Amino acid sequence: MKTVKIVIEKSSDMYSAYAENVEGIYGGGDTPAEARESILEAIRITKEINDPKDIPSILKGDYTLVYGFDVRSLLEYYKGIFTNSALERITGINQKQLQHYASGLKKPRIEQKRKIEEGLHRIAAELQTVTL
Repeated sequence: MKTVKIVIEKSSDMYSAYAENVEGIYGGGDTPAEARESILEAIRITKEINDPKDIPSILKGDYTLVYGFDVRSLLEYYKGIFTNSALERITGINQKQLQHYASGLKKPRIEQKRKIEEGLHRIAAELQTVTL
């Protein structure tokens, strides 16, 4: 199945979203959820108003949407849920370095991005097994 890759980024006043591998698909909103809704609307409009031959091939037939954050936006959005201390325990990256990423002072290397992603996926998998 085809995959449309959506990137969500935080600007100074909103969250913007764009399809990384489909030209002309953009959205935005006050929250990541609103940016996702806006992207869905942009895809719907693109398919609705364009002649079938002008619709990007990836949007024809079945496809899935995969959403991704840049590290700074992810850390900003979840700062009320994950403290730097918690993220250090989850990822093994020290708090000072995480703060540099969150503030935009530094950009993480690919290995650091992978550590953050894998740590979050690990904690998500653990939480999915919890019953109360």
